[in-house]
Amino acid sequence: MARPQGRIDTVNPSTWAARTLVTELVRAGVRHVVLAPGSRSAPLAHALATASARGDLRLHVRVDERAAAFTALGLARVAGPVAVVTTSGTAAANLHPAVLEASHAGVPLLLLTADRPHELRGTGANQTTDQVRLFGSAVRFFADVPAPYGRPGEDGDLRALLARALAAAVGTRSGDPGPVHLDLAYREPLVPDADSGWPVSSDGALGVAAGAGPAEPVLLDDGPRTVVVAGDGAGSAALAYAEAAGVPLLAEPSSGARSGPHAVGPYRLLLDRPELGGRVERVVVFGRATLSRPVSALLAGDRAEVVVVAGSAPDWFDAGRRAARVLPAVAAAPGSGDDEWLASWQRAGKVAQDAVDAVLAAGPLTGPAVAALVWAARRPGEALVAGSSNPIRDLDLAAAPLLDDDAGPVLANRGLAGIDGTLSTATGVALGTGAPVRALVGDLTFLHDAGGLLVGPLEDHPDLQIVVVNDDGGGIFALLEHGDPVHADRFERVFGTPHGADLAALCAGYGVPHRRLTDAAALASALAEPVRGRSVLELPVARAALRDLHARVRAAVDAALA
Repeated sequence: MARPQGRIDTVNPSTWAARTLVTELVRAGVRHVVLAPGSRSAPLAHALATASARGDLRLHVRVDERAAAFTALGLARVAGPVAVVTTSGTAAANLHPAVLEASHAGVPLLLLTADRPHELRGTGANQTTDQVRLFGSAVRFFADVPAPYGRPGEDGDLRALLARALAAAVGTRSGDPGPVHLDLAYREPLVPDADSGWPVSSDGALGVAAGAGPAEPVLLDDGPRTVVVAGDGAGSAALAYAEAAGVPLLAEPSSGARSGPHAVGPYRLLLDRPELGGRVERVVVFGRATLSRPVSALLAGDRAEVVVVAGSAPDWFDAGRRAARVLPAVAAAPGSGDDEWLASWQRAGKVAQDAVDAVLAAGPLTGPAVAALVWAARRPGEALVAGSSNPIRDLDLAAAPLLDDDAGPVLANRGLAGIDGTLSTATGVALGTGAPVRALVGDLTFLHDAGGLLVGPLEDHPDLQIVVVNDDGGGIFALLEHGDPVHADRFERVFGTPHGADLAALCAGYGVPHRRLTDAAALASALAEPVRGRSVLELPVARAALRDLHARVRAAVDAALA
């Protein structure tokens, strides 16, 4: 058999296989790759550096594999499938948190982990461990790729394998996108020979298909009193259905649906009211609704029919295990809504929003007050990335839906709702969109991914502003059962976890400008400035007052509705 097209005899097999893989990534439409440095992955690093210099793709380098993976996750959320490359051993294992998030959130990541050749496995060779199916069931596709040795046809095998992996990543056939893993063994030499050519991309249609076609909607009858619950990633379909059906829309901040006249802002404070939540007979659920306990209770209870809209994905959200129907898409009969039912939620939502705003405006700066200001400062085309824990919940409480929300998307890692990797995710979003991004995070989320502030001088630097609500610990626990005064003797050490970290000094170490603001007017002024380069706004707030604040908000809403 003849050598593959473009093969140069003097190119070693590892170099040629890596160049082939990178060539096909480019042809398949992958435009971003994140690389963490290492020796065993050197063939890919050299190939990627060449492709980047040629303008074929954008290469982002991070020294921390976990930060690299979350940067890739952020990129993939806005720019299609993204590859992340590591060397072997613990480097590959550090991708796991982002892999789990991508799996649960349906984000297409291509994990390219370098490995020792098979003859070195199980021998105690340095940085060698069992990387076969390292990420278990979290990936949609896995292949253990043997080290190349230059046999005829290797190029075609690698191209076919990559086509399968990319199809699985974007959910072309399954409708279930997510991470895929290629464990790529390489033998020495790991560096290129004298530059002697580049693979010619094969003919044919390797590419990332758009996926399954639109599902035929099911017409829901107009009988029951209905609400639409829009969880993370619900998208415009939730908003369109609520407006077509003439029903209230209970939309999380990262749903992509929290706007329009049907959206109810502080809905979680209304669900336990007998005249509102107590009268719900049907819930139509879009996206992953995991943010608030009142919604979880509604979906797990037995008083309302639950209809889950799941698209064509083989899996669907039903944490309450009460879904009566799981449908690919839904449609509403024209004029099917109950005007008074919708109006009752709209009136209550307006009263509740005014009460929340009044409480937040009357006191010192708090997490919900910061969230409200950040929400109001959103601009067209500029994304907001919300950290898990309190920031996304503060937005859910305080962010007033706009009638016509033309600002950029609100994104959050709600697949598993972890706090890790959030700064890196926001960095990836900014690099992927090419537009300024603002991130709203808590202090522990900030500290957990402080390494994400490290972007080397040779790398593209995003326009990213990080707003840190610093209550010196785990504020969310104050709002849970653990924050009850009966547990005061142990709460601070095992839940509150004060740290006393100097965020300004930490930012200085990474060369990131930092400002410490203490009042709403200063924050509003800072948020009005354009986001250029990277910066951190730190807002110190009192964690001890958080439980009382939420009690006052609820009391104010109850009094206003009475």
